[in-house]
Amino acid sequence: MSRLSTSHLSLAYGSRSIVEELNLHVPDGLITALVGANGSGKSTILKSMARILTPSNGGVYLDGKLIHRQPTKEVAKNLAILPQNPTSPEGLTVRELVSFGRYPHQKGFGILSSEDNRMIDWALQATGMTTFTNRPVDHLSGGQRQRAWIAMALAQGTEVLLLDEPTTFLDMAHQMEVMILLEKLNKDQKRTIIMVVHDLNHAARYAQHLVALKDGTVMYEGRPEDVMTPQMLRDVFNIDADVIPDPRTGAPMCLPYGLADEPADQEEGAEQAEYEDSRVQAMA
Repeated sequence: MSRLSTSHLSLAYGSRSIVEELNLHVPDGLITALVGANGSGKSTILKSMARILTPSNGGVYLDGKLIHRQPTKEVAKNLAILPQNPTSPEGLTVRELVSFGRYPHQKGFGILSSEDNRMIDWALQATGMTTFTNRPVDHLSGGQRQRAWIAMALAQGTEVLLLDEPTTFLDMAHQMEVMILLEKLNKDQKRTIIMVVHDLNHAARYAQHLVALKDGTVMYEGRPEDVMTPQMLRDVFNIDADVIPDPRTGAPMCLPYGLADEPADQEEGAEQAEYEDSRVQAMA
């Protein structure tokens, strides 16, 4: 049984239903990527898993117990979330930010214990942020800032990490920096990571489990090589695309060419037919 799962989960914003009767089991020790078009319910599901959003029906289960009935601090000791585009107070240093991750473990007046400081040091080292310890968070580059927030999540000491679009608004180099860090955390420490990802090629390369959503429903689920297919891309994203193996990693790679519901270009079709006729005549 997976540590984190949903059973008949239904979610709504007011009277607008987003997710209905979702049954999902997150594989332990793997990186799971939630993919889908805008409005498919990815971030809504992640918020519910983090107990930020209350279900209208069904529930989210952590270690076999309804997460919304568990004490907040107990949940925070087992599960950490990095929301989309987090912000920190101006002037807050990296170490101060990371220390917030120890809140679920603190007692009394919130004084950091030796164990708290050990975990903070470890999180800074694991994310390559030790040299930025005393630097204000708002003075960091985009990739460094995201690594600082991931360090805060790691300092919580949880086995499960939830990340909502961790590479949004980052340039290509900083996106790679964050994804490589998550891959390392998963491989070296067996962290269970669930992330919402827009870049399909990042999802297929760095995740071992893909969940493709449409209108709050799981359309496809499984290994990237099984899920990332032209048919899935047509059904879920309405795009016409080829899928080829990445020349270096072998992971499936999406090459989009157009919208699936666009009519074929007549001129292009005529040229193709003329080309095929010429081939036949040449072979005759």
